[in-house]
Amino acid sequence: MLTLKQIYDDKAKVIAGLQKKHFSGAQEAIDEVLRLDGERKSAQQAKDAAAAQMNQISKSIGMLMAQGKREEAEAAKAQTGALKAQIAEFDEKMAAAEEAQTKLLLTIPNVPYDIVPEGAAAEDNLVVKSNVPHHGGDTVGTWVGEVNNDEAKLPHWELAKKYNLIDFDLGVKISGAGFPVYIGQGARLQRALINFFLAEANKAGYTEIMPPTVVNAASGYGTGQLPDKEGQMYHCEVDDLYLIPTAEVPVTNLYRDVIIDEAQLPIKNCAYTECFRREAGSYGKDVRGLNRLHEFSKIEIVRIDTPEHSDASHKEMLDHVEGLLQKLELPYRILRLSGGDMSFTAALCYDFEVYSEAQHRWLEVSSTSNFDTYQANRLKCRYRRAEDKKVQLCHTLNGSALALPRIVAALLENNQCEEGIRIPKALQPFFGDDMIR
Repeated sequence: MLTLKQIYDDKAKVIAGLQKKHFSGAQEAIDEVLRLDGERKSAQQAKDAAAAQMNQISKSIGMLMAQGKREEAEAAKAQTGALKAQIAEFDEKMAAAEEAQTKLLLTIPNVPYDIVPEGAAAEDNLVVKSNVPHHGGDTVGTWVGEVNNDEAKLPHWELAKKYNLIDFDLGVKISGAGFPVYIGQGARLQRALINFFLAEANKAGYTEIMPPTVVNAASGYGTGQLPDKEGQMYHCEVDDLYLIPTAEVPVTNLYRDVIIDEAQLPIKNCAYTECFRREAGSYGKDVRGLNRLHEFSKIEIVRIDTPEHSDASHKEMLDHVEGLLQKLELPYRILRLSGGDMSFTAALCYDFEVYSEAQHRWLEVSSTSNFDTYQANRLKCRYRRAEDKKVQLCHTLNGSALALPRIVAALLENNQCEEGIRIPKALQPFFGDDMIR
């Protein structure tokens, strides 16, 4: 949630940033936030004036009684009663203005950083790095084997059937479309990837968390999934709980209403969870197989940091995700998302995509974001500065490291050969073999 200080300090910059995100009615929304704040301040000033007057009159009542001026004392009492009623009215006006202001602020997205490219959609994202020649950005080495669009390559849903790795039809029978059943070597590959990603996160200094996979509404509001993504989340209406779309939600909410000592920062956590997304309206060839699921496994990395160090934290997270893709020997590229393609809560976001030789397209496997103070303001996640003991908002960051479905799809499609499906060297100790046969 944007802070009032951000808006007051540079209203024009905030509005321009919201327009970069293609947020409709940015000017009107910010003007209304400020109007409501003015209304709250006006009520506060009137309340303070009434309270001061009431205190002054209250002090005179005893003196009037002592002087035998009973009628004047009773009139003063009546006046304090009227002022007390006015103060209650001002409290109600303040509370109503503050509630309306907060409700409005919850619907306004984060302001993107200056380096975020202009653009309305994914086509406007900027490729900043790739290990595949001729795909834009800085080439950081050629992927072993080179990318080619071999028509003989089978898509992962056919490979899954051929090697009895994943049963999509059985998932439909049990739950519905988008809930695959992993079998035998397919289940072992899932477990191998989960353990590999967690082991790498542990080596990088992340503390593993095993959080709940259902959260209350306050947690959803804290990280910004609510109210923005309410229709995309599974809601358990009887208990008013939500199935998590990502471990970002419970892990970041560990620090809701918490003041952290600066010496503890940066906090680095990781978590493996199942994730649940309704993905309403998804259909077509681009969502076939593992490309878009309602339930999937993901390892998430989350950081809580100071404003001064959050850029460095973001860079470290990007290097970590890139290192995973390099160890998995996959063709990848990194994109800086345009304003129109960024999430509601992000101030800066980079997507990692891997190339599918069978589908002849790029598949997103990670989004790594810096939220600045946006989530922290919702969460009231703060830290106490070591230098002057002042309390201020933290920065929060998170990234997928990694989401499994499309990684599995790329591993199967890009590593198929006559003998079976080759397992990357770094994954072999976790899988227990060098090949799916």
